[in-house]
Amino acid sequence: MIDFVKTDERIRLEDYEKITFLSNAVDTLKEKAGALVPPLRGRTIWMVNSTAQGGGVAEMLPKIISLCCDLGLDVRWAVIGSDRKEFFSLTKNIHNLIHDAGKMNLGTAEREIYEAVNRENADDLKPHLKPGDILIVHDPQPMALGHMLKAEMDIHAIWRCHIGVTADTDRTRHAWDFLAPYSEGYQQTVFTTAEYVPGYLHDKFRIIYPAIDPLNHKNRDLEPVKLTGIMCNSGLAKDHQPVLTPPFDHPVRRMQKDGSFAPATHKEEIGLMYRPIVTQVSRWDRLKGFLPLLQGFSEMKRRAGERLESEWECGRHKRRMSIVRLVLAGPDPDSIQDDPEGVEVMEELKGAYMSLPEPVQRDIAILALPMASRKENALIVNVLQRASSLVVQNSLQEGFGLTATEAMWKRKPVLVSNATGLREQIDDDVNGCINQHPEDVDGMADQLESILQSPLDRARLANNAQRKVYAKFLVFSQVAEWLETMRDVADRRSRR
Repeated sequence: MIDFVKTDERIRLEDYEKITFLSNAVDTLKEKAGALVPPLRGRTIWMVNSTAQGGGVAEMLPKIISLCCDLGLDVRWAVIGSDRKEFFSLTKNIHNLIHDAGKMNLGTAEREIYEAVNRENADDLKPHLKPGDILIVHDPQPMALGHMLKAEMDIHAIWRCHIGVTADTDRTRHAWDFLAPYSEGYQQTVFTTAEYVPGYLHDKFRIIYPAIDPLNHKNRDLEPVKLTGIMCNSGLAKDHQPVLTPPFDHPVRRMQKDGSFAPATHKEEIGLMYRPIVTQVSRWDRLKGFLPLLQGFSEMKRRAGERLESEWECGRHKRRMSIVRLVLAGPDPDSIQDDPEGVEVMEELKGAYMSLPEPVQRDIAILALPMASRKENALIVNVLQRASSLVVQNSLQEGFGLTATEAMWKRKPVLVSNATGLREQIDDDVNGCINQHPEDVDGMADQLESILQSPLDRARLANNAQRKVYAKFLVFSQVAEWLETMRDVADRRSRR
């Protein structure tokens, strides 16, 4: 059941040109496009993935599509679907196996489910394709679809894999062996780093970094009036004064001490505008490292509470440790059909949260972010990151980690794990900090406090972080890389 998604991007390339600090990046893209776009005209370029909302792929595609269209190309977006819940459980397990987790149970029955759903979606998409079109398939869920259509039609096919780990284990090999037959139809593959590429694809891959849009709702600058207005509209703060815009239809909810969810300001506000805040925003996924972050923060608070007055270096840091709060935020688990693990992870976090002493519970906010409106969700994430003193991405494994990129662009210090995708972005103690052992609770407590106690270091890290994103991780350089990849695939066929 293919769903054709229309992007509602209103910001055009000319709008970026008007922004002084973005004009050079736009000029560079347009110069490259002058040579790369002409061979691609007359073709339809299809982006195919498994969800229109939630996760980095769905975040990036609308802007890539919009900018390519601005440059004169016909680019469309299709999302696969199925009523078979076991398909998404299967593909989630493939995702976990590629990250060296999950169950090694990919056999004949699993292949039949995988191919049946891909066959159904391929048949839905096939009438819309014409010879010479370029099909770009994202991640394992629809990988077989591209293989099938390439075998049946005179089209070009590229597979973009956004995930991976550097480890070569029984689990990772089990997943890559399962996917190997479907790689044969692709002329080119794209990865985030060469370390993720399985051996059978070493002769046809290239690297494209994920990137962010600096003017979308998640990353654009917010003046104080707008920032506080969004907090009030979304239910993250009470409207102590009149605000200009109306409340969102679906407010943020916060986990209560009994594990239920209520409005985020129920009984007490989080204090985003007043307190030091440590934040992680991710999908509810075991690999995102929510639980050790919660435990590490709790340990930091426990230690702080036990210190004697004479042991504090300064009164301000004592006050900081007393009032700092942790925000763990992710989408409503029921809103993402391809992530059945989300509810389970939320239950695990609920159990850990309910076991904490009440004073520590008050300083941890587990937030369920509404997904009904992509715009409102993006604005909520924007204000959460901008209100933070420190943004964490404690992933046990991470393909790249756009939440870290977003925080870096906002000039926020980041603490990330040593997952490969995050190491691609962060130079330790230069534009962020790397936690080498993301599951070490004591080590997490040490690093959180170390970063929080030095405002000058946080400012240094934050400034360097924004410069790194400007140089490497904005959408303009990503689009240029995609244009070159598509041109090369089309030219290779023409030369043959």
